[in-house]
Amino acid sequence: MSQIVISSWGGTRKLPYAFTEHGVTMLAGILRSEKAIEINIQIVRAFIALRQYAIGYAELNRKLEAFMLETNMQFSDIYNALTEMASQNEQNKKPLNPVGYLAYDKK
Repeated sequence: MSQIVISSWGGTRKLPYAFTEHGVTMLAGILRSEKAIEINIQIVRAFIALRQYAIGYAELNRKLEAFMLETNMQFSDIYNALTEMASQNEQNKKPLNPVGYLAYDKK
């Protein structure tokens, strides 16, 4: 009888390819060599820089959203003014005499 074990999450589980910031901090507490401690400090600084970059990106995204909202309102105002001008033009239009020959139905 064969026993095949399937993960309860479905599929196969894979090990992660990277540490999180907290994992690096915990690893720094375990390792004792000067080189390992220096490398871990550099990795933690890289995580901090990455977090600051993400915060800056969020701020830039917020400013971009505000700019898009403002310009959409301006375009909306321009569109409304053009629509109003077009409707006034339609109302002020005089009927034009047709150009060319008139065709009469023969009865």
